[in-house]
Amino acid sequence: MNKKEETKLKEKIIRAIKNVFDPEIPVDVYELGLIYEINILPINNIHILMTLTSPNCPAAETIPSDVKNKVKMIKEIDEVDVEITFDPPYSTDLMSEEAKLELGFI
Repeated sequence: MNKKEETKLKEKIIRAIKNVFDPEIPVDVYELGLIYEINILPINNIHILMTLTSPNCPAAETIPSDVKNKVKMIKEIDEVDVEITFDPPYSTDLMSEEAKLELGFI
């Protein structure tokens, strides 16, 4: 896969992830800054490193599986692995300007 194809695929992945919302916050998980890394591995396997707003997040089960399911719907994708980390811990500094504006932080 060349760089251009990889960039296009990554854009598709981001668009898919932007359809996943934290049920308690009206902003998608990508704009919230919960996605730390999106890695495209050989044979279009995808590894996503993400966090949650807190280790006790009530949606801890649903958000990662929603991310996985949305990305897996992209026809070019083979397998999707979603890994949760709390290092570094989530902070509102990770939010996009759009998310901060939506939530009244700016």
